[in-house]
Amino acid sequence: MYTLKVEGAFEAAHQIAGYPGKCARLHGHNWVVEAVIEGEELDGLGMLIDFKDAKKALQTVLDRLDHRFLNELQPFADGVNPTAENLSRIIYEELKPSVAVKARLKAVTVFESPKSSVTYTEQ
Repeated sequence: MYTLKVEGAFEAAHQIAGYPGKCARLHGHNWVVEAVIEGEELDGLGMLIDFKDAKKALQTVLDRLDHRFLNELQPFADGVNPTAENLSRIIYEELKPSVAVKARLKAVTVFESPKSSVTYTEQ
């Protein structure tokens, strides 16, 4: 089994509705996102998936979030709080089809700060 990791980043603001503290107010983060991809089959070059392709797929998902007010984007505009937990799941779900052709997405970790992160996996 091979495990590959790529990292991307975006900057965005959000506010957590109903939070009993500062996070209820509008604030921003320099989000860092790590995607973990795994698989067993290497291609003819000996690669699970080209790092360039994995980074591009992740950045395509993150570009939709970059320099935005997350609460205005779907599904957050429908009342889903843009927490790190929900972001990790949504990024996972959007990224999964892009890597599923050659491998499988194992996990997405969203860092809200250098010392605070959430990892989403399907299992």
